[in-house]
Amino acid sequence: MAAGNALKRAGFAPTPVSIQSNPDGTPTGTGNITAMFRRGYMEVLFKTADTPLGLEFQAALTGHSGVHLVAFSVADAEGAHKRLGDAGFAMRPLVQFQRPVDTVNGPGVAAFTVVRLERGAMAEGRIQILAHRTEDTVWQPRWLNHPNGAQGLVDVVVVSADPAEAAARFVRFTGHQAKATKYGQAIALDRGQVQLFSRGAFEAMLPDIAIPQLPFLGAYAVRVESLAAAEALLQREGMAMRRIGPSLVVPFPADVGVGAWLFVENGRDLPWRG
Repeated sequence: MAAGNALKRAGFAPTPVSIQSNPDGTPTGTGNITAMFRRGYMEVLFKTADTPLGLEFQAALTGHSGVHLVAFSVADAEGAHKRLGDAGFAMRPLVQFQRPVDTVNGPGVAAFTVVRLERGAMAEGRIQILAHRTEDTVWQPRWLNHPNGAQGLVDVVVVSADPAEAAARFVRFTGHQAKATKYGQAIALDRGQVQLFSRGAFEAMLPDIAIPQLPFLGAYAVRVESLAAAEALLQREGMAMRRIGPSLVVPFPADVGVGAWLFVENGRDLPWRG
């Protein structure tokens, strides 16, 4: 898979391809590979069947390939579903997904409950909440070591024509408050932040990333063990990159889509946190 090879060039160690299914064995319409971190993970989805979910995924790619999904983790999916409904969001029923996973002890299953909004409730894409029910099969130790030293997700950057309006929706969605920044708005979560940028602020900071449309999930940050080691690896692979102070901007390879990773050793080193 081209996207998997692109992730390897960037120093990630993706898992094998997995085809997702419903509990009754019918296909969901999507499959994935993931790069598992000690905190969070990165997922590359692809279509496997003409199911409603598969067709919805395909439609999302008509504008551009890149980041179309942000999943927030909770322990209580049912409670999150009720909270979002009470907050005025149009909700879909809770759904139980699973996919086969190989473990060192033989075949296993990765199972998770997903809290989904009705399509269009969040203009940015598939903004959802999930609870993992089988963490031991998903976060296997053998998949947590990456050549680029990736340790975990930090922030996600959302580019919006109206950051204040987007922030109000994300406040309702996350249950956390926003604060104004010189770039737009920021929502601090228990782990990481949602950064809501104006178009002008994003273009000034990341002019090498063309905005295909608004809203746009334009970048996210990955904490690495050593920025110098990550930079040396990317140089060996001939990857495009540039420094912004103590952070490293790495545009997505074309096979991944439009957007960028920002590698940092500490979240406070991100250029929008200063």
